[in-house]
Amino acid sequence: MAEPDFVRRVETVRHFNRFYTQQIGILHEGLLKSPFSLTEVRVLYEIARRDEPTAAELSKDLGLDAGYLSRILRDFVKKGFVEKRPSKEDGRLCLLRLTKKGQKEFDALDARQNDEVGALLNKLHPHEHDRLIGAMQTIHGLLNSQPERKVPYVLRPHHPGDMGWVVHRHGVLYSQEYGWDEHFEALVAQIVADFIKNYDPKRERCWIAERDGEIVGSVFFVKKSKTVGQLRLLLVEPKARGLGIGKRLVDECIRFARQVGYRKIMLWTNDVLDAARHIYEQAGFRLVNEEAHHSFGHDLVGQNWELTL
Repeated sequence: MAEPDFVRRVETVRHFNRFYTQQIGILHEGLLKSPFSLTEVRVLYEIARRDEPTAAELSKDLGLDAGYLSRILRDFVKKGFVEKRPSKEDGRLCLLRLTKKGQKEFDALDARQNDEVGALLNKLHPHEHDRLIGAMQTIHGLLNSQPERKVPYVLRPHHPGDMGWVVHRHGVLYSQEYGWDEHFEALVAQIVADFIKNYDPKRERCWIAERDGEIVGSVFFVKKSKTVGQLRLLLVEPKARGLGIGKRLVDECIRFARQVGYRKIMLWTNDVLDAARHIYEQAGFRLVNEEAHHSFGHDLVGQNWELTL
């Protein structure tokens, strides 16, 4: 027979589960007022956030029955949300990715979920946000018996002090990796100063990536006109590369731009920044023009890229 204290603890956990599932709307027939179940939305999320996963990977990582997952994927393919292609390394495997239609559907769901969580946080004083997140991280850490597939990270809005980090790390990393001089750091300082001075919270954003409480990346999205937004200052720390943070930061810019009604995103980069250009190409940006210039102590080729939404 279980001890009375243990029985009370079981009931406390069950009580919290009932409370929290009601808070986040899991009990509704369709999650986020959509025709999809919680499981279907999670599968869409994993395909969107991963780099062409296989069904076997999703089944294992999500703990889903292979047959059940197969039916979900078959329905997504039929609706034009997901497409499959054979792996070049192993022809027996099919790689999964969202179609443009699927990405649009996911972006709408993702934006709705951000809005609902934002509304939940808005009920609290900003100082209480850290307490809530800390409690969630404690629950996650205690109950997570399996190692993460990838080291976890979180994206958050900018806080006081973040702009100094952005300027400092751009100056240091671009000097170390490309030999750029202090004029690049001055340019970054001007960009972030203009962002703070002219910040429009309805049309602009800065995302900061954190891993284990340490900043490891950032990106800015600013207004160029009523219909055109600009992606700026994408940065990921060397020790956090390979986790998909750069892709996630760019995806957040695209999702936000669509949500608020921009029709096009533009960005300026240089041809030596191979990793960043690869992310832009994967996201659907196209190179519209390029021009040689001498900046930051080097001869460079500047490039303008655009994405029509």
